[in-house]
Amino acid sequence: MCRVVDLKQAVLAKNEAAAHALRTELTARGTVTINLLSSPGSGKTALLERELLLARERGLSVAALTADLATENDAVRLARSGVPVKQVLTDGLCHLEAGMLGRHLDGWLPESTRLLFVENVGNLVCPASYDLGESLRVVLASVTEGEDKPLKYPTAFGLAQLVLITKTDIAEAVEFDEDAFRAHVQQVNPGVEVALTSARTGEGIGILLDRANAVANGAATHTPVMAGQGAGPNGHTHGPGAGHIHDHADGQGHGHADDHEHADGRAHAHPHAHPDPDPQAQARPIAVQTR
Repeated sequence: MCRVVDLKQAVLAKNEAAAHALRTELTARGTVTINLLSSPGSGKTALLERELLLARERGLSVAALTADLATENDAVRLARSGVPVKQVLTDGLCHLEAGMLGRHLDGWLPESTRLLFVENVGNLVCPASYDLGESLRVVLASVTEGEDKPLKYPTAFGLAQLVLITKTDIAEAVEFDEDAFRAHVQQVNPGVEVALTSARTGEGIGILLDRANAVANGAATHTPVMAGQGAGPNGHTHGPGAGHIHDHADGQGHGHADDHEHADGRAHAHPHAHPDPDPQAQARPIAVQTR
């Protein structure tokens, strides 16, 4: 007798279970996780460094985990803030998963951590489909990326609980149409907050920290319409704590082996339906010493 298994649902269901367990564990210890998503080059590392410095000045207990396909560059930059930082190298995987995150937090994350910032792999496709057990999902977009970005990546922006526009100091030079961008965000995610930031001038610095701290204090977060639908624009239902199914624009669903082009332009075939992956094959942690 032949049994048909929907691998994409099985893989994502496994991730949802891991995300729920991780969220429960972190919440019990008083830690709120913030998942930061953006395309490569959006400036999220620069912005996060400023926010971590501000958190330290305010005496808030924070930590940051940053994920990349290669190099420790981002962790080195973030470590300048003086807070605990950990680099995870995904060795080609285009996103973090809840189980992977949990393994790298185990034995590293200080017990007193109030806010954990997770800088996801630079990519607006795959990471959007994976709940990491976060309590706040933030999507960033720079003024250089174009006003139609939310329409091109409706799942990423449609599931955001906060949207940050970065590099506003050069908005005029690149003729960024802020009104059009805001309208497009509202089209895919009605009611979500959109804020302006610049790591260079300091505009908007503190907004991310304030919103994250508010969640830690029990404030309600924005509930995306897409999170409550049977399926979003990409055949996807998702949000912190919600189940989802995700399909790529080409119709290839996550959950089976497919040739997938990553943020660095390399094609990479990866079977997402691995039963119980070796954590060392998934990612290599690099602890960065801080003062």
